[in-house]
Amino acid sequence: MAISDWPEGERPRERLLAHGPAALSDAELLAIYLRVGIRGKTAVDLARDLLHRFDGKLGALADASLEEIAELPGIGIAKAAQLKASFELARRAIAQEMNERDNLASPGKVRDWLRLRLAYHKHEVFMALWLDTQNRLIKAEELFSGTLTQTSVYPREVVKKALAHNAAAVILAHNHPSGVSEPSDADEMLTNTLKSALALIDIRVLDHFIVAGCSTPLSFAERGLL
Repeated sequence: MAISDWPEGERPRERLLAHGPAALSDAELLAIYLRVGIRGKTAVDLARDLLHRFDGKLGALADASLEEIAELPGIGIAKAAQLKASFELARRAIAQEMNERDNLASPGKVRDWLRLRLAYHKHEVFMALWLDTQNRLIKAEELFSGTLTQTSVYPREVVKKALAHNAAAVILAHNHPSGVSEPSDADEMLTNTLKSALALIDIRVLDHFIVAGCSTPLSFAERGLL
């Protein structure tokens, strides 16, 4: 049965108009975006298939490649490109909001943005959020990727980037693809090394977050590790 044949109160678009987007499931929101299904499947069915492909996790879908999204029957490269664009707009909206206010006044925004950016990478990524004297975001920058150790994250390069951006402070972040957010001894050693190196040029390390899946990113500052 096509969605147009459903009772009006059950159609995703009509439900959104009547009750707002928060009332809809992830699949229903995706179905509105997809607009049409394929032979034998409604747009809602197709949206459910798409979510199932990524274990029901919107974050994993957001971080998937164009090819991974497009390979599902009924999606194709055009719809995949539109989805990637929509997720990127969400990331930029959060980053813009961070840029318009004191980052420290809204730590939840920092965590939300980091989850969107890092949670579902398949490899480790180390990044810096460079801040000005008012704790406004200058630039969010991925600095290193791969297996992160003291030998693969170079303090000298971090210091050079800090000077290039004329930063006054920085929030560090990296992800754990394992899904375990607890910091390792190497994580703590690296943080202390970077904090000491940046202190030599009067740049404060405000926090270091570890992002692991959809759980709340772990804060070194809140753990008393800075």
